[in-house]
Amino acid sequence: MTTRRLHLNAFLMGVGHHEAAWRHPRTEPARLTDVRHYQELARIAERGLLDSVFLADGLALQGDVRHNALGGLEPLTLLSALAAVTDHIGLIATVSTTYNEPFHVARKFASLDHISGGRAGWNIVTSASEAEARNFGIERPAHAERYARATEFLDVVTKLWDSWEDDAIVADRSGGHYADTRRIHALDHEGVHFRVRGPLNTSRPPQGHPLLVQAGSSEDGKEFAARFAEAVFTAQQTLDDGREFYTDLKSRLAKYGRRPEDVLILPGISPIIGSTEHEARRLEKELEELIIPAYGLAQLSHLVGIDLAEDALDRPLPDIPVETEGAQSRRKLVIELARRENLTVRRLLGRLAGGRGHRVVTGTPEQIADQIQTWFENGAADGFNIMPPVLPGGLEHFVDHVVPELQFRGLFRTAYDSRTLRGNYGLERPASRHAAREAAETATAAGEAGGRLDVAVAS
Repeated sequence: MTTRRLHLNAFLMGVGHHEAAWRHPRTEPARLTDVRHYQELARIAERGLLDSVFLADGLALQGDVRHNALGGLEPLTLLSALAAVTDHIGLIATVSTTYNEPFHVARKFASLDHISGGRAGWNIVTSASEAEARNFGIERPAHAERYARATEFLDVVTKLWDSWEDDAIVADRSGGHYADTRRIHALDHEGVHFRVRGPLNTSRPPQGHPLLVQAGSSEDGKEFAARFAEAVFTAQQTLDDGREFYTDLKSRLAKYGRRPEDVLILPGISPIIGSTEHEARRLEKELEELIIPAYGLAQLSHLVGIDLAEDALDRPLPDIPVETEGAQSRRKLVIELARRENLTVRRLLGRLAGGRGHRVVTGTPEQIADQIQTWFENGAADGFNIMPPVLPGGLEHFVDHVVPELQFRGLFRTAYDSRTLRGNYGLERPASRHAAREAAETATAAGEAGGRLDVAVAS
């Protein structure tokens, strides 16, 4: 038994994370835009007492729609529908800081937090693809510029959430006062990227700030996470790589006045589960046989920045520089995976099909739990971002068979700790910056008064 507890997030993606999931008989690709499909998934995850569900997002049609089931629903809209059919599970949406405005984002997440009773989380991304930039009629900003904008963007959003103090609404019907306007504050923010007057036209979210999540693993991404994030979704292939990332990121926190427990690190894992290892391997093989090489080649070519033709399938990946203005951390991971294991392009495509660079673990519920426990107890993770290869079946198998095994080992909760996402992640609710400033000024005044009293007594 241990007092430390795992945190588990269900990463929901269409009908499964494996790129061939839509072709497998266990899935129904027509449900990609069916809200009832996602509501079912959210209820399954909540039945398993998972901390949260998470929806990724991009602002362009990425990949070849001829060969993959692409084109899902906008996350914030969808999560509002999931909030209506769940009570405890957190609801995390991806929203870009590159092609949005702070006021819109602050208002939408505050609304989701109110609708869900304090279960909203924001996965903060800086859009990296040229296809996304073309949809907004601009050139893709440089990597460092995207993070500079993201930093100011987040500052403005949190100021907007704090523009209403917790006790601003008094609802005094007899006196005719709905809100105390002394506790509603303008921002008057003027920065490099934004000018925002404020205040927000939505009261302060139940959590104070919806949970802040980040998923970039470049140097800029890790520094951004150390400064702002409360949960980090990441991808590592080996225990050593996981421990290195975990130690590196946690070591960056102190310079921002933060503690190691203030940030939860959740590597992605795609579990292919069977009642026996043979059964799990059979499902893995079925999915691999449904892979369309042309689709995988196009995806890999886009990621690594060179055109790979079919005649490259049975050769090693060519020498490729890691540095790029695109998705730096994922490109580095894929190149290092191919080099470390001396994979041909064909074998690399098979490895990437299940998790796009995240670890794919195949085995029985006990074997999956072993892997999770090893990383959790050896300084590589605070929990995991679960990426079922097929949905809903893969999530059901994890909830019904792996979760009980983790509970038996004393690693995972047997009941929800809180009705808020922050509460279930064991994170504090931030005070409004105005309330914190008022408390500090009160403490300073009390100290000065005490000093004057001491002088008076001494004289």
